[in-house]
Amino acid sequence: MLLRLRPPGTAAAAASVSSFFPSAPFTRALPSPSCRPRPRARRLSAAAASSSPKDSGGRLDALRERYDVIVVGGGHAGCEAALASARLGARTLLLTLNIDRIAWQPCNPAVGGPAKSQLVHEVDALGGDIGKIADRCYLQKRVLNSSKGPAVRALRAQTDKREYAMEMRKVVESTQNLFIREAMATEVMIGKNDSVEGVRTFFGMDFYAPSVVLTTGTFMSGKIWVGRTSMPAGRAGESASHGLTENLQHLGFETDRLKTGTPPRIDRRTVDFSRLEAQHGDEEVGWFSFDPEFHVEREQMCCYLTRTTKDTHQIVTDNLDETPTYGGWVEAKGPRYCPAIEDKIVRFKDKESHQVFLEPEGRDVPELYLQGFSTGLPEKLQLPLVRTLPGLENCVMLRPAYAVEYDYLPAYQCSRSLMTKKFEGLFFSGQINGTTGYEEAAAQGIVSGINAARHSDGKSLIVLERESSYIGTLIDDLVTKDLREPYRMLTSRSEHRLLFRSDNADSRLTPLGRDIGLIDDRRWELYQSKQTRIKEEKERLKHTRVSGEEFSAEVTAISNQPIKQSSTLEAILKKPHVQYKLLDKHGYGNEHLSRIEKDCVEIDIKYEGFIARQQSQLQPIINQEHRKIPEDLDYHSMKNLCLEAREKLSKIRPQTLGQAGRIGGVSPADMTVLLISMESTRRMAEYRRKQDMLRSIATEAAMADDSSEEAAKADDSSEEVVHASATTA
Repeated sequence: MLLRLRPPGTAAAAASVSSFFPSAPFTRALPSPSCRPRPRARRLSAAAASSSPKDSGGRLDALRERYDVIVVGGGHAGCEAALASARLGARTLLLTLNIDRIAWQPCNPAVGGPAKSQLVHEVDALGGDIGKIADRCYLQKRVLNSSKGPAVRALRAQTDKREYAMEMRKVVESTQNLFIREAMATEVMIGKNDSVEGVRTFFGMDFYAPSVVLTTGTFMSGKIWVGRTSMPAGRAGESASHGLTENLQHLGFETDRLKTGTPPRIDRRTVDFSRLEAQHGDEEVGWFSFDPEFHVEREQMCCYLTRTTKDTHQIVTDNLDETPTYGGWVEAKGPRYCPAIEDKIVRFKDKESHQVFLEPEGRDVPELYLQGFSTGLPEKLQLPLVRTLPGLENCVMLRPAYAVEYDYLPAYQCSRSLMTKKFEGLFFSGQINGTTGYEEAAAQGIVSGINAARHSDGKSLIVLERESSYIGTLIDDLVTKDLREPYRMLTSRSEHRLLFRSDNADSRLTPLGRDIGLIDDRRWELYQSKQTRIKEEKERLKHTRVSGEEFSAEVTAISNQPIKQSSTLEAILKKPHVQYKLLDKHGYGNEHLSRIEKDCVEIDIKYEGFIARQQSQLQPIINQEHRKIPEDLDYHSMKNLCLEAREKLSKIRPQTLGQAGRIGGVSPADMTVLLISMESTRRMAEYRRKQDMLRSIATEAAMADDSSEEAAKADDSSEEVVHASATTA
């Protein structure tokens, strides 16, 4: 059974959410006031609490290694999954290859950016941690696209790589119900009825649980390349995971290979910063988390910008055959929207230069990350290549760039709950599903963690609809489209991005997080107080009229529109380029509101018409898109569908019409055929139902007539007996 989350503002949404949320046994495991959730009384808890290593027969107590949820992988997806599961009361085991590398940022130590920041805000709104840790460990913060509309504005934080990992590890280690074990999972154990039983490790240890979440990152059969030289590794200095791919293939899953890469790191002490363009952080710091407890400002570090030169392009062009991709010994697809420098030079030959950002990896380390300069060239060519960049002519390289290829499982093999279609209780999250980026991984992780806990407790699974959030859009894309290159979230991927802004992520998803059990009483009170203040402020602006000459003159100058006498503050705020800051400047603002709350008020008022229009357009789409497709529908029997559509629909098995329409190779004409077939099937089923009803009524009427006749005969017999008795007397 699936619980779908629809966007706010529809009656159907409220009904569907409230009617499927946890019953009394689950509610008892939800957070008590201002504290973490307490462990649930589960069937495993007594065995798990046993302190004796052996039973009465002297055998090892296997029950000690039983859990409700097992999460394989300690990256960003794994951490969010394990934390969500444990906080919901599930006894959770986190298996990781290296405990010291939990939540490591092997590529760019940064969180956020276009569309990615929306994902981080949504994870935080549900009760996740990536935003909180980024707010705690940032080196620099900037709002990107600040001159554009609120739908595409994006907060980005450069983080301290080592501090980030350390802080997340502290959270993981201090969470109740969550246990950590260093191990390499090599086999998913399947029991009766195609249900998961647990995992087996490289050293033969068995861990049992009804729910297993795989978040393997780039480690599954990972191999790193530097030029023509390769070695098995998930990332530099860490071994790959072997055996799991073969096990999943044996279980019937399709696997494939993807590639990504990371640039060289250089020593900041050898850089000539006078030749670089400084990129300072924002004076007013933005925040990922909606919890003010994590809003602590820190001293910001500066990033820098340089550009490639003709010499850079010449070295790359002359040595293309030395790279894994152009040399032909790696065929795996790399990320389209984060290409290597050789890809940029080949694809965009008309461009004379490309931007390269120099970003710090920590406060106390000299390493600089060269964003936009990943490469697969041999190490002996990398330093000469880096020294062609202005300001880096005498730099020292600390770590070489490398490419990494790894196994993944195309995500069409999962449903929108991220549970696999083949096996009950098996979930995939993160790069194993073909995504790239910490934010995409964290978003999948919290969903799979929630659903793994709910599955182990016999509860319905949560599904975030496409029109409810960026997380919903991300997962819908993954499970619907047959993706063969690393997937990155973009604002353009969402048809409803004006409704999915960063500022309103809490109003869209925090009520769900509360009902699930991830939002405690303190956080819920903060949320309710914020929403109340925003509502009251919008009412105040709607009914407050002003007529000051100085204020009116400045509004006219900014907006190039005349202002009517005694206009309301709401009407003034709707004018172009007029911001809430102007109200504060002239004493018309509300000093009791935070800057975040003022931004929410301004956006809600200024874009009220656009938001209302998109919501009205969304409702009929929702009604059509959510129309269920029968699970046993035989697409191959629909001869009017084109061959590609029959193959794709049979392979992906979409759950709704909306999903079917987004599958590549399914044309509008195919959708018409599908609709006609479904309608024909529905009418036939309705006709049969009516016929069955009529037959049932006729049968009941006939039985009633028979009963009446038998009763009449019985009455006649009784009368004859009475008459005979009277005559005899």
